[in-house]
Amino acid sequence: MNTIPILRMYDVDKTKEFYLNFLDFSLNWEHRFEEAFPLYMQISLHDCRLHLSEHHGDCTSGSAVRIEIDDLTGYHQLLQEKHYTYANPGIEYPPWGGKELTVHDPAGNRLIFYEN
Repeated sequence: MNTIPILRMYDVDKTKEFYLNFLDFSLNWEHRFEEAFPLYMQISLHDCRLHLSEHHGDCTSGSAVRIEIDDLTGYHQLLQEKHYTYANPGIEYPPWGGKELTVHDPAGNRLIFYEN
C-alpha cells in the first residue's frame, strides 16, 4: 500500500523552481484537462512521491508532510550548495531523537525531512 500526499500550489513556476531545482525532486508527470485549466502533477525524490495541485478543491495550503531520508546530512549539504534565495534550512535535533530539516514551499506547506 502506498500513500501519496496532495499539496496545494498556486504558482507553477515558483513551485517547480522550489521542488525540482532546489529540493532535487524529479517531475514524473503533469496533467491538465485543457490548456487553461489547473495543473496537477507528480514529483518524486527517492521513494517519496508527492502530488501538487492547483485545483482549489483538492487540498489547502499550510499542510505538513514528514519525509524519511537516509542521509539527511548529505541532503542538507546538497541544498546548501544550491544557494537558494528563499530558504536556507538547517538540521535540527528534536528532543525525541533523530535529525530533522524543515522547509516551507511557496504555498506555505511544511516539508519535514527526517532521519532516525
